[in-house]
Amino acid sequence: MLLFAVTGLEKLQAVPLKIWINLIMGLLIVIAAIIFLRKAAEMNKVLLGVIIFVVVTSVGFNWVYARNEPKFMSPFIDRIADFFPSGGPDARKEKKGIPDS
Repeated sequence: MLLFAVTGLEKLQAVPLKIWINLIMGLLIVIAAIIFLRKAAEMNKVLLGVIIFVVVTSVGFNWVYARNEPKFMSPFIDRIADFFPSGGPDARKEKKGIPDS
């Protein structure tokens, strides 16, 4: 029976390389986020607020213009998209997956 026993190391060797790369990248992102948050806690709160405002509005306007928002944000973006410029019908076709005719 010991011949059929699979060790934990053998199971780990069977995991694809892509999974390991994704895990390492995720770990590095978490570490970078922790470092950033610690540095942000020491910042001037007004400057931090301005930086967050600029980033959030830039991402938001990009989502409205190009219609490339995450799926869970689509109901909210659909409501505010009429008030802001958009990429035109091409952006909506790409979003809905409508082929060009």
